[in-house]
Amino acid sequence: MSKRDYYEVLGVAREANDEDIKKAYRKLAMQYHPDRNPGSKEAEEKFKEAAEAYEILKDEAKRQRYDAYGHAGVKGGYDGFGGVDVDLADALRTFMSEGFGFGDFFNLGRTRNSGPTRGSDLQIRIKLTFEEIAAGVTKKIKLRRLMNCETCGGSGAESGSKPVKCPACNGTGQIRQVSRSIFGQFVNITTCGRCGGNGKVVQNPCPACTGEGRVQGENTISVDVPAGVNSGNYITARGEGNAGPRGGPPGDALIFIEEKEHEYFERHGDDILYDMAISITQAVLGDEVEIPTLNGAAKLEINPGIQSGKILRMRNKGIPHLNGYGSGDQLVRVVVWIPTKISSEERRLFEQLSRHADLRPPKDDRSFFKKMKDSLF
Repeated sequence: MSKRDYYEVLGVAREANDEDIKKAYRKLAMQYHPDRNPGSKEAEEKFKEAAEAYEILKDEAKRQRYDAYGHAGVKGGYDGFGGVDVDLADALRTFMSEGFGFGDFFNLGRTRNSGPTRGSDLQIRIKLTFEEIAAGVTKKIKLRRLMNCETCGGSGAESGSKPVKCPACNGTGQIRQVSRSIFGQFVNITTCGRCGGNGKVVQNPCPACTGEGRVQGENTISVDVPAGVNSGNYITARGEGNAGPRGGPPGDALIFIEEKEHEYFERHGDDILYDMAISITQAVLGDEVEIPTLNGAAKLEINPGIQSGKILRMRNKGIPHLNGYGSGDQLVRVVVWIPTKISSEERRLFEQLSRHADLRPPKDDRSFFKKMKDSLF
């Protein structure tokens, strides 16, 4: 079943600003929250649908891709290619993380299990040639990141000791503040400042990492880039980000794609454009020429009488469609080259040609100029 338009899900216009989108999501999240609709599968699905729409539209980059390409632009087709797949737990985390502050009003003030804090993500940019984009490529990338300390095994505690339960939050990793009003009980839950949400503190820190459980290091990873990627796409390398403090799980590495400027081609979606310069005699008499493509040289037939600006299409010679079948085309724009310097003999020949009326453009023939305009595509 196809997904509904995200703007339709939230009930906002496509030009809605961030605040309008947040308000619309908040309204739907309150309406369809599982605690307000116990046992309702329909409410649960609508709650997840609203969270998914909000996850995309609140993020400027994802919203731009969605506006340009629809669901195909944000689907998670290749290892986290900017997509989103929301389950109920993710939807609840999204609702809570936005600071809507309803706490126990919806019975959301449950204490989460304490645990190590996840490490931060890394963002890396790699530049690819058109040829690499067309064929797909495997890239080796050197990452400088925080890695688990080998001396303490990531615990942050010196040899012979272990982290202990945090006395400030009693090991929960959270500080709860309860207040009451005429609307009910509100619970403000914040991360414990003493243990950073870990639930444990290090009394005897490891000298190698000063109790952090991680140190600066570097490693090299291989990333498979599929054919057809575009600038702005990114690949998620799971677990290749910074290690979390004191044994926390690592974040991810987000590898963003950039295109190198090509010597010959311009990219237009999955089509590529090549300007082919030909001589006056080639334009008049026709010819067979050899031109570059992304897969090597290819022959192209030029019909006699071709006009400058005419665009020829070479099917399936462009960029492969990402997560799809087939490829774009190579568009060849004809440019008739006019020499700026000629010999006396060449001048004499051109002067002879100029006396032939058939070689001059027809006068006051509006259909001729219309044909010239139509020849561009």
